[in-house]
Amino acid sequence: MESLENIRNFCIIAHVDHGKTTLSDRLLEETHTIQKREMQDQLLDSMDLERERGITIKSHPVSMRYNYEGKEYLLNLIDTPGHVDFSYEVSRSLAACEGALLLIDAAQGVEAQTVANAHLALGQNLEIIPVINKVDLPSAHPDACKRQIEDILAIPAEDAILASGKSGIGIKEILKAVIERVPAPRMADYPATRALVFDCVFDAYKGVICYVRVFSGSLKPGDEILFMSNGKRSTIKEVGRFAPKMKTEKMLEAGCTGYIVSNIKDVSEIKIGDTITFANTPAQEMLPGYKEVKPMVFSGIYPVDTSDYEKLKVSIGKLQLNDAALVYQSETSAALGFGFRCGFLGLLHMEIVQERLRREYDLDIISTYPSVVYKLDLNDGTQIEIDNPCRLPDPTLIKAIYEPTIKANILIPTESIGDMLALISEKRGFPDRTETIDDTRVMLVCTLPLNEILIDFNDRLKSITRGYGSMDYEMADYVESKLVRLDILVNAEQIDAFASIVHVDKAESKGRMLCGKLKDILPRQMFKVAIQAAIGGKIVARETIGSFRKDVTAKCYGGDITRKKKLLEKQKEGKKRMKQIGKVSIPQEAFVQVLKSNS
Repeated sequence: MESLENIRNFCIIAHVDHGKTTLSDRLLEETHTIQKREMQDQLLDSMDLERERGITIKSHPVSMRYNYEGKEYLLNLIDTPGHVDFSYEVSRSLAACEGALLLIDAAQGVEAQTVANAHLALGQNLEIIPVINKVDLPSAHPDACKRQIEDILAIPAEDAILASGKSGIGIKEILKAVIERVPAPRMADYPATRALVFDCVFDAYKGVICYVRVFSGSLKPGDEILFMSNGKRSTIKEVGRFAPKMKTEKMLEAGCTGYIVSNIKDVSEIKIGDTITFANTPAQEMLPGYKEVKPMVFSGIYPVDTSDYEKLKVSIGKLQLNDAALVYQSETSAALGFGFRCGFLGLLHMEIVQERLRREYDLDIISTYPSVVYKLDLNDGTQIEIDNPCRLPDPTLIKAIYEPTIKANILIPTESIGDMLALISEKRGFPDRTETIDDTRVMLVCTLPLNEILIDFNDRLKSITRGYGSMDYEMADYVESKLVRLDILVNAEQIDAFASIVHVDKAESKGRMLCGKLKDILPRQMFKVAIQAAIGGKIVARETIGSFRKDVTAKCYGGDITRKKKLLEKQKEGKKRMKQIGKVSIPQEAFVQVLKSNS
């Protein structure tokens, strides 16, 4: 039986690539949770993709024991993802803790996601311990970082710990601060058993494994449990802790972090942030902060080789077992054949899923232009949501279209502010305010349509700021906007795969660009082919692919010009007839090339 006074639950939060996982490696070494011979870099990042990109995609809990001043403490650490797409997962991980180590790179200072994660932690009333990491770098400026902590985050900087995850500086001080400053587990005196689900994974042998933090009561094998958000009942088969591999225990008590295995086999039945309680004596209220996670970005995923459809279906199903935030349904396209319409939390999530399909399941896939969820008011008074441009009703039936917007915090060097404001206005955004961070950097707070940042916004932000800019965003409201569906017609036939929803002001330029690309890519025919961009019945751009022509006048030598004209007229009539009955088959490669150049 662990005494509550000797348990500490904390997590590490930081901007992407500020050294969270490396610091957790050093903590595991210092507490002797891992033997030297078992140690490897980025121990808590289990996926190859996480190691390569240096990002954390899934939360990784671990329990450590540490002797301090004659007492043995149980320290439960949760290594959280840093990227904005996983901010709900981060908020649930924070809800499972009482304290947070806020990591700041001594060379880069406070970044956009540092601010966002600090606000998340403050919102959960956590004890925040600022840690200035990488102080052994030649370009480190710890004093400037301390000033930024006070000015931007309003956290006292004299308590900041100077550390280095690489060389092990300050690790003992961090453990001391966790024990002395992080409070003992809260809400332990609630009369009923309550545990928070902050993550879950699928195991082929055990089924769904829930990562839980027990707030009050205890959980042991054989207990009948209830998931409070959907009323799902189940029986616990196994409980245990992470050390850092799974280690079976007899029971999980109040204040502890660990895992439970029940007889649930489907990840979609378990919601992140849900509360587990006993089925016979349930708690009256859930733990605070639960919400349904909804996909924000949609894209079609198709196999390049149509015979791979079944393999893709099985692979997406397997991937969804470990990632409940991924939603998909089958769809067909005249151009690309059979595929799936998938919903993602954001752009990074989309990229990760596509990369995992290519790598782990050895699939050659192509994705269509990403789109967002629009809300439509129709003239008959109904409201509908659409995520696929092909489903947009006729413009005469639509009263108003609303698009999702985001509130973005963009941190940039001061000299880039002019170019950045130009980019924001080009993307139909507007700045709300600017905040000066220090002599060299400013933070722009602006509102942008989500649709506009899908493709190249982050790349252009990095190129404008020469890599020094960073951005964090959260979802804002739906705003009414003048949006239209842009269709591409080839030889007067509509091609669904190229349809997109765009703003009226940008429709013409986008139509021209797509028509120009298709003209370069599509093969020539025996007759002229018109490529048109249309909004409703109005053509806004056109390109023409010239026809192959046989030299019918070659056999005509000398004589009257009318003989040549007669032959040319005859050819012209033939081409006209051919155009009426001729079909343009667009090769698969053309779709692949256009969609690749878009993305």
